[in-house]
Amino acid sequence: MENETWQGGCQCGAVRYEFSVRPDNAGICHCRMCQKQFGNFFGSFAGSHTDNFRVTRGTLSVFMSSDDADRGFCRDCGTPLTFRALSRPRISVSIGSLDRHSEMKPELQWGMESREPWLSEITGLPGTRTGDGDNGEGDTPERFDLISKTNRQHPDHPTATWPIGPD
Repeated sequence: MENETWQGGCQCGAVRYEFSVRPDNAGICHCRMCQKQFGNFFGSFAGSHTDNFRVTRGTLSVFMSSDDADRGFCRDCGTPLTFRALSRPRISVSIGSLDRHSEMKPELQWGMESREPWLSEITGLPGTRTGDGDNGEGDTPERFDLISKTNRQHPDHPTATWPIGPD
C-alpha cells in the first residue's frame, strides 16, 4: 500500500513520528557508530525521503556523529530513533521504534567490517521466555509480574496524550 501511515516512537512516549509511506531499504548496520548509538552489536534501520517523515509529538534530540550524519534520540528516555545523512534528503528510523516493527524485516547489511564474528551463532544459544523462571539474572515470575503491573513503556500505537493517567 503506497498511502499507508507508519508510526513509531520512543520508549517513554515523549517523541512520536510517522511516515506517510512504508519505509524502505530495511537493513542492519554493523559499523562502530551504529554499535555505539544502539549500545548493541548492530543498529537496524528503515527509512524514506524526508518529505515523507514528520515528528508528531515532542522533539528529537540530535547528536552529530560526523560532519554528514546526525542521529536522533529521545532526550527523556534515550531511545535511539533516527539516522540522517545530511548530504541526501533521506531519514531512517530504528526498526525497533516502529509500532509495526515485526512487519519490517531487514533485507540487507552494511558496515560488515565491524560485524561481530560470532553474530551468526547467537540464535542457537539456550534461552528462556521472559518470566519463565530464573535465568541467572533474577528473571523470576514475581519480578516479571511486578514489571508488567508497573510498565511505563508507551504502547505500540498512537495515544491522544502521554503519559496516560490512572484508569
